[in-house]
This record gives sequence, structure tokens and C-alpha cells, in this order.
Amino acid sequence: MTSIAQDGWAVSQWFNAPEPITLPALLGKVVVLHAFQMLCPGCVAHGTPQAQKAWRLFPPEDVAVIGLHTVFEHHEAMTPVSLKAFIHENRLEFPIGVDMAEPATFPIPATMARYQMRGTPSLLLFGRDGGLRKNIFGRIDDMALGAEIMALVNEPAIS
Repeated sequence: MTSIAQDGWAVSQWFNAPEPITLPALLGKVVVLHAFQMLCPGCVAHGTPQAQKAWRLFPPEDVAVIGLHTVFEHHEAMTPVSLKAFIHENRLEFPIGVDMAEPATFPIPATMARYQMRGTPSLLLFGRDGGLRKNIFGRIDDMALGAEIMALVNEPAIS
């Protein structure tokens, strides 16, 4: 299990990643965290395709795109087995973690509660220093997201 205090997010399982991914391991990169639910129409129509575009567009040495399946409703239907099929069917290539269930905040998972996400889709943008810069709920235009990412990429690298 991943420690939320040290790693920024709490993930119980990873897809499209050979090993667990932590926020501290990504220091020096801009991090785009796309929080979604596979049964959320806005996530399916806009959020996950947008994350896939960002994954393909931005160089991995500058930008890490991470998906977070953060289930706060319909828990029985949105299991990791179902998520694996969703990832395959939608040809999602970026790493995707399953937000950890937290008894103290149920039905809200741990990372969603920590970053006070209001629902899905949500987008968290972290600067090269690992600090949270934006917490966006709902749809953001592709061009606006690209501009936000590039502004963070163009900030001085941490030393």
C-alpha cells in the first residue's frame, strides 16, 4: 500500500505501469493527474481522451500524465477488473492508479478526499517542485490545458 502523506496519492493498484508511481519520484516534471470514473459520461467523452492526448503530445522527460480511477459511487460496478477492460477498450496508454478506499472517508476514496476533489472529471496540475498548482473540476478546453501545462514546463527546473 502507498502512503498518502509521502506520495501525494494513495493507490491500491496500478495499470500501464511496471511499478508504483509516486509524486516524489516525479519531481522535476510537471504532473497532470486526471481523476475519473469509467461510468462518468464527462470522463469518457472528454477527460480520458484529453489525458491520452496530453500523454502523446508532451515529452515524458518534461510531463508525466497519470490517471486516477477515483470511485465514489457505483462501487460494485467499477472494480479493477472492469477498469482493466475499460483501459483496454479505450486504448489508454498512460499509467492509471486505483484511488485507495478509505474507511474514514467512505464512499470518497483517499486521494479524492485529500485533494478535496468535488467530483469527476477532476484535473490536478503539479509543478516541477511537486506542489499542487491547479485543482480543476469539470471540463477544461484542450487548448487551455495545453497552455497551463506549458506555463508549468517553462518554469525554471528545480535544483
